[in-house]
Amino acid sequence: MTKVYNFSAGPAVLPAPVIKQVQAELPSYHGSGMSILEMSHRSSLYEELAAAAEANLRDLMKIPDDYDVLFLQGGGTLQFTMAPLNLARHYHRIGVVDSGHWAVRAKEEAELLPKMTAEVVATNQEQNYAALPSAYHLSGDYDYIHLTLNNTIEGTMYRQLPQLDGQVLVGDMSSNILAQRYRVADFGMIYAGAQKNIGPAGLTVVIVRHDLLDEKQKLPAMLDYVKQAKKKSALNTPPVFAIYVAGLVFQWVQDQGGVDAMQQRNEEKAQLLYDFLDNSKLFHPTAKASDRSTTNVPFVTGDAQLDQQFIQAATAAGLLNLKGHRSVGGMRASLYNAMPEAGVEALVNFMKQFELEH
Repeated sequence: MTKVYNFSAGPAVLPAPVIKQVQAELPSYHGSGMSILEMSHRSSLYEELAAAAEANLRDLMKIPDDYDVLFLQGGGTLQFTMAPLNLARHYHRIGVVDSGHWAVRAKEEAELLPKMTAEVVATNQEQNYAALPSAYHLSGDYDYIHLTLNNTIEGTMYRQLPQLDGQVLVGDMSSNILAQRYRVADFGMIYAGAQKNIGPAGLTVVIVRHDLLDEKQKLPAMLDYVKQAKKKSALNTPPVFAIYVAGLVFQWVQDQGGVDAMQQRNEEKAQLLYDFLDNSKLFHPTAKASDRSTTNVPFVTGDAQLDQQFIQAATAAGLLNLKGHRSVGGMRASLYNAMPEAGVEALVNFMKQFELEH
């Protein structure tokens, strides 16, 4: 069988050792005779694995003690609603840094809530989001500013946080959590869908500073961070399998040297691909060089038919899921933590040969 490398933007590649451990433990978790797929979330075995997963995540991200860590469901998309419900209580007004598709979605979802205003405080839409916004316009009081740290579709990423006059910052870190070092204390809240850099779909990690929450606020239980925290994310049946795999990934990241080591490796992998793209006579990266993502690399040939031909040929060669997002077309290589350098080398070598032939 041809060696396969999965460049999907999500659900995405998982570390090979984690897949092997899941395979080995699937029939009987820790000798219990029960599969993790059928284990009660009220059992001591689950409580231990969930506690270990949280402890490892806290260690990896250096999460301060005054932040709650929640393992929720509904994907990052549900957080577009939950964050303003829980945090936008004083002014019912949030600011959104419009850096791409998912920032727009966050604004649209927040505005569906009664009496809620979501205001664009920066945008680079006029340049098709090929670069990060450079001008920020804050006016009046906001409950928080929403920032997408990595734009999976457009291929841009924040290395340094923008200066936002001390505003509370809510960060969508879905696609580069554990891949890029950020200081948790710079955020009031961080959230991340798991299916890119943490594990299988079905889990969302929320990290929220406790003093931003209101114990007296009356919200539906499943949408209330306070109620979820009090029940240790087990207000209803949590996504047990997804949390189990996430815990294995957290341990794997620790074994690799932690977030800083992963960031260095990701920078090296991305540079290998960008160096080729910058010197290619056929392929071209679409994001501004200074703002390029180390996680998601979109590129094009300039000919839609040739793009499609490349995707088909790459798929046949075992380089899978390189098709760009439907809204922009072209190609996209996602280089998450679990993508080995050998996969990037294989892609570059294939692109070199394709360029010679076309």
